[in-house]
Amino acid sequence: MARHLNIPPEDGLLTTKLVHLALPVRWSLVGQEGRGAQEMACTYDVHPNGARLLSARDVNIGDLVMIERGRNKAICQVVWAGDPASELRGQFSVQCIDGKTPWDEELRQMEQEYQPVVLDGFERRGTNSAFTRPDANRRRRPRFYVEGQAEVTDGVMHIAGEVEQISEYGARLSTMRPLHPGTDFRLTLNVFDVSLALKAQVKYLVDNLGMGVEFQEIRRGDRPLLSYVLSKLRTRRVEESAPDARKESLATAG
Repeated sequence: MARHLNIPPEDGLLTTKLVHLALPVRWSLVGQEGRGAQEMACTYDVHPNGARLLSARDVNIGDLVMIERGRNKAICQVVWAGDPASELRGQFSVQCIDGKTPWDEELRQMEQEYQPVVLDGFERRGTNSAFTRPDANRRRRPRFYVEGQAEVTDGVMHIAGEVEQISEYGARLSTMRPLHPGTDFRLTLNVFDVSLALKAQVKYLVDNLGMGVEFQEIRRGDRPLLSYVLSKLRTRRVEESAPDARKESLATAG
């Protein structure tokens, strides 16, 4: 299971997109007297320029280390180390300063894979979403007010917009050029400096400037990230009420 996070340094992580990916690696200190003894570690989060590791040996911020995985290696600098008196003991983050990261191939593969959105253990396609028809009489998942950026990709067309509401299975987007209901498209959301990649379908239009969309597939590793975003929004829940026909215009697919 994987997640993408973007958390300030004071929280102990690097400030670029992180993917929760456990990979065994070897590492050793690099100093004026050469390399030290090799140690084993496991990545906790990785990203294109570094990683957060878990090891039994202590390091100091500023230390240079050689990270190796198979035949791949890179020289990195320690940019954060967990408090040894806390539950983060043994964890440290590194930024690569020479060479590609040893997990570069794994990251590329994860960027290309999507998984179906699943509800109650079954694949779902267009049911039980908070962003299906507003007048649907069915159980809804909680939705939350949010402020973030959205990029809609329909073939070669790219449309910038904003995400105003989000749930586990859908979102409400504001765009200057909404797509027709029933249109399948790719969606990138940026919320709390976190990036989510999804495949979605337009369910209804809002004032001709926005649309309610339903998630169909989510990029491999992004589901825990979505859960993280929703947990940050739990105090911003949208109160369910009868839809305002003046604001929500429904249209059939096509």
